[in-house]
Amino acid sequence: MTSSVPALNRIRVGSAPDSWGVWFPDDSRQIPWQRFLDEVAHAGYEWIELGPYGYLPTDPVRLAEETARRGLKVSAGTVFTGLHRGPAVWDETWAHVSDIAALTQAMGASHLVVIPSFWRDDKTGAVLEGDTLTPAQWRDLTAQTERLGHEVRERYGLDIVVHPHADTHIDTEENVTRFLDATDGDLVSLCLDTGHYAYCGGDSVKLIETYGERIGYLHLKQVDPEILAQVVAEEMPFGPAVGRGVMCEPPAGVPALEPVLTAAQSLGVDLFAIVEQDMYPCSADKPLPIAERTRSFLRSCGV
Repeated sequence: MTSSVPALNRIRVGSAPDSWGVWFPDDSRQIPWQRFLDEVAHAGYEWIELGPYGYLPTDPVRLAEETARRGLKVSAGTVFTGLHRGPAVWDETWAHVSDIAALTQAMGASHLVVIPSFWRDDKTGAVLEGDTLTPAQWRDLTAQTERLGHEVRERYGLDIVVHPHADTHIDTEENVTRFLDATDGDLVSLCLDTGHYAYCGGDSVKLIETYGERIGYLHLKQVDPEILAQVVAEEMPFGPAVGRGVMCEPPAGVPALEPVLTAAQSLGVDLFAIVEQDMYPCSADKPLPIAERTRSFLRSCGV
């Protein structure tokens, strides 16, 4: 008997340190990196992201040995940027980006996930700057992101994929589409995080159908709509919202992932779809069973 679920053969599924409660290079509430690598492989994933720079070994030879013996490969590195602040922050930004891009390249990956800086602190909730950008800041954001895309490609052969994220200036449908419309599609693609986009009121399937040529990478995540309603009502910062469980185990939340994956498959290009269930902080034994169930669920979706 053959399965009725169509094989979504253009989607390559992976996971990330984030799904093991890892947000920082070093934190006493996080599991050791060796355990993360052991468990992500045990859960049935072949692809991983690097996570916060310094959590996994930064020596490419050692990291290549550690991943290879577990049957793992790296899909992307991740950087945080504040490019709306203009050319004045370029040198500082590049110093941060270059180390991570070099390791990402050395691991054979081809993508660099770019996350905009938060306008309020994800731990304390302190407001760091305004939650909306001025026209000048938008111009700086788009111009500097294009510059980053050009430099990263020229120097490291990587494509940047910008990650809309809660409590940043690239969050809602309005801001995401404004950003896409103002940037060069050859230099800047999107990492569509289904959970963050839903958290901010967006429709992932609609975005894929409308801006399909700009979708370069996926993060698979769901939000609990009841907890999200509380978060919105209380104007809760993202960090405490995660602590309350706003990002939940699929398929319990929204958006439904099957239509997202089907829409992504219809683009006709190879895409990574990396599971990221924000859980910081969490008990050490919590992530693995969730990861195993999530991998099984995604197989039932055809990936």
